[in-house]
Amino acid sequence: MKYIAIDLGLKRIGLAYSAHKDLVTPLPAVMRKNRNQASTEVKKVIDDWEVECVVVGVPLGGSSEEEMKRRISHFMNLVDFKGEVFFQDESGSSLEAESLMKGEIKYIRDGRIDSISAMIILQRYLKSIKVSS
Repeated sequence: MKYIAIDLGLKRIGLAYSAHKDLVTPLPAVMRKNRNQASTEVKKVIDDWEVECVVVGVPLGGSSEEEMKRRISHFMNLVDFKGEVFFQDESGSSLEAESLMKGEIKYIRDGRIDSISAMIILQRYLKSIKVSS
C-alpha cells in the first residue's frame, strides 16, 4: 500500500511518503497561499505518487480534535481524494521534528520541519497498524 502523511498547517503543509512499512520519506512541503492552491498541489502529489491511503495528523483527545477533524475533512474534500483517510495523533511531532534537525537552522520556515513532522506522523501510524496486525 502507498501512503502519504499530511501535517496540515495554515502556512505550510508537510508531506511524507511510504510504500514500505519500514521506510518513510519526507517530501517537499506545500507552501499554502490559499486553500484552493494548497488542495490542488496536494492532489498533484497524491496522484503523482499513486497514493492509496492518506494519514493526517490531528491533535487527538484535545478540545480542538473535532474542529480539526472537520477542517481536515473539508480540505480532503477539496483535494478530492477517493481513497481511505486516517487520523493519527500528531502530539509532539513538531518538537520531535525540530530535535531531529538539531544543528540545522531551527527557525527556517521552508517546510522541512513540517515534512519531517509528517514523516513522524506516518511512522507512528505504520507502527500502530503493524502492532495491531
